This record gives sequence, C-alpha cells and structure tokens, in this order.
Amino acid sequence: MLDPRVREWGLPRYQSAMAAAIDLFACIDEAIVLAPGTPAQLIPSGIAIHMANEHMVAVIAPRSGLGHKKGLVLGNLQGVIDADYVGPIMISVWNRSAPGTEPIVIEPGERIAQMMFVPILRPTFEVVEDFTRSSDRGDGGFGSTGDAQ
Repeated sequence: MLDPRVREWGLPRYQSAMAAAIDLFACIDEAIVLAPGTPAQLIPSGIAIHMANEHMVAVIAPRSGLGHKKGLVLGNLQGVIDADYVGPIMISVWNRSAPGTEPIVIEPGERIAQMMFVPILRPTFEVVEDFTRSSDRGDGGFGSTGDAQ
C-alpha cells in the first residue's frame, strides 16, 4: 500500500549517513492546523510495511526539532509497530504547546515523525519463589541510587 505522492517525494529514507531512523511524511491533501491542546490526530504516512520477523519492531518517534521548536509531539509519545502488522503506517500527532500560542500547521509532504527498526528479545517467564542471584542495587526502586543532581 503506497500513496502515489510518495513516488513524487521519494520513499522514506535516512537523512544522513549515521541517522538511526527514516523520516515519515505527512501524506495529506491539504494543510492541517493543530491548535494547542486539541486531541491528537492521525496523519497517514503514505506507506505500509511488512516485516514478518518476530525479532524486529518498528518504532515511530517524534522528530526532535519539531517537538522542541514547534511543540509537535506524538499523541502516544511513541508508536510501536509489531512485525505482523501489515496495514498503513499512521502517525498520531499532538500540539503540546500552551493554550493561547500559535497553532501548528502541517503541510502535505512535510516530514513529521521518524521510524526506526529495532531488534527484539523475547524472554520467557517463569514463576519463582526467590531469585538465585542478587545485585549490588537489590530491589531498590525510584531514587534508590541517589538523588538526581
């Protein structure tokens, strides 16, 4: 499944030799205006993927510049695409800017998110009464290694 516009814009690609993710386009017919604080909106990327590899996942992440400079973030903070999903890749976007600030305008073909492919480990679980090994940290949780400074 490929939107014809992606043929014009080019397939999603890495923007530098050491980039970790490919950029995804807003495959929309006209500009979308996102007012601050309005509900997240789904934007089509114009592509679908077929990984079919249980040791792989695609992760959609925000583009850091858009989040920092404009306030555009992902509606679900990040998106996980399982290897057995074969439908269209959609991007959930949200304007996190303060009320009263300018809306964010997303233009057709704008790069609005990025997708990286990550290896997956799939451990098996079993119930035990106690762990056979301990660690220096032990079972201390939040803040147990000292104050963040």
